[in-house]
Amino acid sequence: QLQLVESGGGLVHAGGSLRLSCASSGRPLSDYAMAWFRQAPGKEREFVARIWSAGSARHADSVKGRFTISRDNAKNTVYLQMNSLKPEDTAVYYCAADLRPSTVASSDWDYWGKGTLVTVSS
Repeated sequence: QLQLVESGGGLVHAGGSLRLSCASSGRPLSDYAMAWFRQAPGKEREFVARIWSAGSARHADSVKGRFTISRDNAKNTVYLQMNSLKPEDTAVYYCAADLRPSTVASSDWDYWGKGTLVTVSS
């Protein structure tokens, strides 16, 4: 059973940066596609970024050019570097994993962490 634990969230001013980490255990991370999702208060969970095992990545239009997903399979860790943060980036950020995700819809991902809160003040 794959387990995921996020860290790195916190309070930051607009324009600042944070790096989120997602550490896995139980199975080799290299077997899985990995993704970050986020959920703001009162809103649906939305896709942020995805990275395949070999490293190719996709980012949501809303974060493209500001956020970067990366992974270190040897450390069983996935990262989300967030730069130029905006108040609208405030959300709980979740790490997700799946062996063969069909889409970037949250329903297609099997394994989830408990989330880490990012708050961006204006």
